[in-house]
Amino acid sequence: MSQPKLDRIALIGCGLIGQKRLNLLPPGCVTVACDTRLERAKKLAAQSPGCVATASFESAVSSPAVDAVMIATVNSALAPIALAAVKNGKHVLVEKPAGISVSELDELAAAAKKTGALVRVGYNHRYHPAGLKAVEIFRSGALGPMMFVRGRYGQGGRVGYEKEWRADPKLSGGGELIDQGVHLIDLAGIFLGEFTKVEGHAATYFWKMPVDDNAFLSLRNAAGHTAWLHVSCSEWKNLFSLEIYGRDAKLHWEGLGGSYGIERLTYYKMLPQMGPPETTIYEFPRGDESWKIEMAEFFEDIKLKRTPVPGLKEARAALAVVEQIYQK
Repeated sequence: MSQPKLDRIALIGCGLIGQKRLNLLPPGCVTVACDTRLERAKKLAAQSPGCVATASFESAVSSPAVDAVMIATVNSALAPIALAAVKNGKHVLVEKPAGISVSELDELAAAAKKTGALVRVGYNHRYHPAGLKAVEIFRSGALGPMMFVRGRYGQGGRVGYEKEWRADPKLSGGGELIDQGVHLIDLAGIFLGEFTKVEGHAATYFWKMPVDDNAFLSLRNAAGHTAWLHVSCSEWKNLFSLEIYGRDAKLHWEGLGGSYGIERLTYYKMLPQMGPPETTIYEFPRGDESWKIEMAEFFEDIKLKRTPVPGLKEARAALAVVEQIYQK
């Protein structure tokens, strides 16, 4: 994928994700590093020649030395910063969930339409190698008509988890559902489309915090096909599992690399006589390049002036499900 002439990036949020993005960009590409903790911005800026550090996102997104903005902050700051960026005509790559309410995303979409700014939302799981292979097989028609999706995504938390920003609803907008759950909702939507019926609940079973640590969802599309999803931060052993069921075959994606285990995709093809299926296993032990691919897609969006996918439409669909569950 060719790189467009877009070499002036502002990174807003200089934590782990900001550092990861810096490492994947060409040297000197980042011209502004912004973080509420100025020392962290200065540390990141020192790694990019000519980069300026600031604690003011307003100055970052309005800088004439910036063409595009990449945002990785607490959830409550994502949409306000993205809104300021698009109002200044900057293209934006914003981390999921892109906001903490559907109304925030609607306001952002309206502003982006006015200025022509493009907004890509960081659902990087779409670019994991097993995810890409699963979509390739699905789009080939090999699964036959879709039936349902079953997904589980869990992490074990860590000491002090209940004191982190994710446990503060004013900063996070919710708990595990809005944190990891949106990834499952987004992925399920690729295979089943829009969900017209949303059922389920969020609960707090272990962590002493005012947000959910588990959520259980049953989502159905207009044809009645179901996504049955569970997300948890009381899993103890990190886990990722997504099963995609068609009438002719099944896909099972498990693992994300690292503590989630080797990433693999298993394709089970039903035989005419049924019984044990024909099985093909794809393993991806070298890890994923999802962040790299995601950024390349963002640059290609800008070069081609195409609507980003996943963008605000897809982010809104996932967040709408979250809102309905929290309202219940």
